[in-house]
Amino acid sequence: MAGVLGGLPDSVLQFAYLIASVLFIQGLRDMTHPRTATRGNGISALGMFIAVAVTVLWFEILSPLVLAAALLVGGGIGAWLAVTVETTEMPQLVGLFNGFGGGASALVAGAELVDLTATGSGLPVGVTATAAIAGIIGSVTFWGSLVAAGKLHGLVGDSPVSSNVGHVIKAVCLVAALAGGVALVVQPGFAGGDLVPSYWFLIVAASILGIFLVVPIGGADMPVVIALLNSYSGLAAATTGFVLNNTVLIVAGTLVGASGLILTVIMCESMNRSLTNVLFGGLGGDDEMADRPDIYEGNISETSPEEVEMLLDVADRVVIVPGYGMAVAQAQHAVAELAELLEEDGVDVEFGIHPVAGRMPGHMNALLAEADVPYDKMRELEEVNPTFSQTDVVIVTGANDVVNPMANTDDSSPIAGMPVLNVGEARSVVVNKRSLSPGFSGIPNPLFAEDNTSMLFGDAKASMQELVNVYKENR
Repeated sequence: MAGVLGGLPDSVLQFAYLIASVLFIQGLRDMTHPRTATRGNGISALGMFIAVAVTVLWFEILSPLVLAAALLVGGGIGAWLAVTVETTEMPQLVGLFNGFGGGASALVAGAELVDLTATGSGLPVGVTATAAIAGIIGSVTFWGSLVAAGKLHGLVGDSPVSSNVGHVIKAVCLVAALAGGVALVVQPGFAGGDLVPSYWFLIVAASILGIFLVVPIGGADMPVVIALLNSYSGLAAATTGFVLNNTVLIVAGTLVGASGLILTVIMCESMNRSLTNVLFGGLGGDDEMADRPDIYEGNISETSPEEVEMLLDVADRVVIVPGYGMAVAQAQHAVAELAELLEEDGVDVEFGIHPVAGRMPGHMNALLAEADVPYDKMRELEEVNPTFSQTDVVIVTGANDVVNPMANTDDSSPIAGMPVLNVGEARSVVVNKRSLSPGFSGIPNPLFAEDNTSMLFGDAKASMQELVNVYKENR
């Protein structure tokens, strides 16, 4: 064992992996709460630094100087992305990161097969079987994540598509990928060859499968898909760990895979839908329901910032419900300023957060925290719903489906049974939206036509800032 860590017993390597694994677990635990999420990210990053540095130096993969340069370049790119990518685009970035993890796992597993074949070390069944799994899952994750990120960014159509041809293509690709895996296990390489052709065959088949798995799914379901692909990326990493016989990669991948799957289940429950329905049912794009005029015609009450200010002037309790429209308009700072002004005047202000508001779990929490809104002011659906009947004014800014009462009243609705924020129980509801256009579900919202609801039309940031200015003038 030559090199920087040469001469040290193998127990040192395993101890370093143990430390890294403990840091991963603690970091993941801290990331379950917004208040400790930043610390959790830092702890997890430290664990990954230890795992990468020890592995690279122990097995003499790179010299210390090259390793430092690689970490500097990678860290610099990560820091640049963290600073330059808008908060509204974080779901797309998370999707890309998932894809990179899956793609890396597939390539590393393939590289190990090529290396073992070239050195004549032989390809044990355990190695080829786990490499096949890593290749299939990793390829599906990579291409599926690219499509998901493209849908979230508006580069790929976000309407759900149901096609028998698409199902046939997916079935053929799945069978082809599995056949490639079987061929890899039974006969890893062609006679006299120094590559593993069956592995690259299954990579191609799984890549096409990944694309056709995500393309038909509607944009409304992308948060669930992102969470599921996150789980896939972890599973791919774990199986690659078995290929390399690397303990820390197995632990890290298992943690990511399990946590991603748990998050997927939580999000499906928040939408009252099964994972099968998300993957094959489709949500959104129901133009027939979206165009029905009977719900809104003659029933919409439009308001102005001046009228909203008068409501707030006599309110004792106000709940603000943020949605993706607030994120797109970057209105969180204006919303936070309004809340601060109200609290200075003795008004009880809280934020009602729906689990799937925005494009990913915690999206609204992150935006509000960016505007210095205290975490104890952010109430989850189960906490805030019982309080709406004692609320004077609810301000809904940029949200739609998560406050749609059709989830409770119309069993034929695509969102039937989905837990929603029952804002209509408040004395007055102000909905700030650009228009009466439907949300991702593609259905109208009867809340907009209720007697206690007023529509404040306009861009969320401009509308909220104007409301702040009016409130200041009349204090």
